[in-house]
Amino acid sequence: MTMINRSVQTLDEFTIQQLRMFPKATGELSRLLRDIGLAAKRINVEVNKAGLVDILGDYGSVNIQGETVKKLDVFANNQLTGVLRHGISCAGVGSEEMDDLVIFNDEVSNQSKYVVLFDPLDGSANIDVNVSIGTIFSVFRRVSELGKPCVEADFLQPGIKQVAAGYIIYGSSTMLVYATRRGVNGFTLDPSIGEFCLSHPDIKCPEFGKFYSVNHGNFFQYSKGVQDYITQCQKKTEATGGPYAQRYIGSMVSDVHRNLIKGGIFMYPGMTDKPNGKLRLMYECNPFAFIIEVAGGKATNGKDRILDIQPVELHQRSPVFLGSKGMMEELESYL
Repeated sequence: MTMINRSVQTLDEFTIQQLRMFPKATGELSRLLRDIGLAAKRINVEVNKAGLVDILGDYGSVNIQGETVKKLDVFANNQLTGVLRHGISCAGVGSEEMDDLVIFNDEVSNQSKYVVLFDPLDGSANIDVNVSIGTIFSVFRRVSELGKPCVEADFLQPGIKQVAAGYIIYGSSTMLVYATRRGVNGFTLDPSIGEFCLSHPDIKCPEFGKFYSVNHGNFFQYSKGVQDYITQCQKKTEATGGPYAQRYIGSMVSDVHRNLIKGGIFMYPGMTDKPNGKLRLMYECNPFAFIIEVAGGKATNGKDRILDIQPVELHQRSPVFLGSKGMMEELESYL
C-alpha cells in the first residue's frame, strides 16, 4: 500500500490555510487560483500526449500578434476561458490568442472582483520538439463597479496593481508557481493523486547567478549598451565575477523559471527593426516582473520599471530585462 506524505500541502490546502490567516478574506482569489490549477491539469494531459494525437501542428489561423496559431494553443485558450467562465471568481479574461476581451456578462460573474489576463501556451513553437512550454497568468482587481460587466479599464492597469501572477511549466515535471504580495510559492503536480503539492515554498531569486538568457542571433540589432553588457557577460572580471553561461531556450517560461530558481538574467531587448521587442507587456512582461520582484529581483524595460508602465492597449509590446538583483544592477550601469 502506498503511503501518502501528509506533511506535504496540496494547492487547495495551501490556499485555504492562507485564508485562515486573514479572517476578512473572501476566498475569491483562492478559488480563482484553484480554477487556474484545474485548467493547468487539463492542459498538462494534452501536452503530455501531444505527440500521440493530432493536436500538434498549426490550427490554420494567425493570432493578433501575426503568429501562426498552434492547435494546442487553441485548446489551452479554451480550457482557461471555460474554467474561469464556469467559476464564480472571474468577471472576464484577456488572452494573447484573442483580439478582444471576453466579458462574462452574467449575474454571478458581474459580482466577481477579479479579471485575468493570460498567455495560454507560451513557447508553443517548441511543442513539436518536446521542449518545456508553459502558461502565464496575471490577476487584477477590478476598478469598475461590482454588479455590472467588467470593462477594458479593469484590464489596462499598470503591473504594480496585480494582486497575483503566476505560471505553469509543462516540463520533466509540471509545476505551478504563483506570487501574491506575501511571497512566491511553487507546487509540483503529483500525477499519482492528480494534485499540485507545495514543493518550493517561499522562493527567493538569488542576488547573483551564473546564467544570462538572450537571443544572440539578434546581437547586431541591439543597442550599444546591451551589446556591451552581453560582451561583458562573456569575460571574467572583478566587476561581474563572470564569465556567465549563456542559456536560452526560446520559451520564456523555461528561461525565467531557471533564472528564478538558480539566479540569472533574462533579456529581450528592443531591436532596430522592433524597437519595442517582441514580448507582450500584459501577458508576459507584467506577470514575470511581479513574480521576480516579489522574489527579490528586478525588472525593467531598459529605462523604466516594468510594473510602473501604464498600458495603453491590450497587446502592447515592451522590451524586458529581468532577473537577479545584482545582475540587473550590473546591466543598468550599461544602459
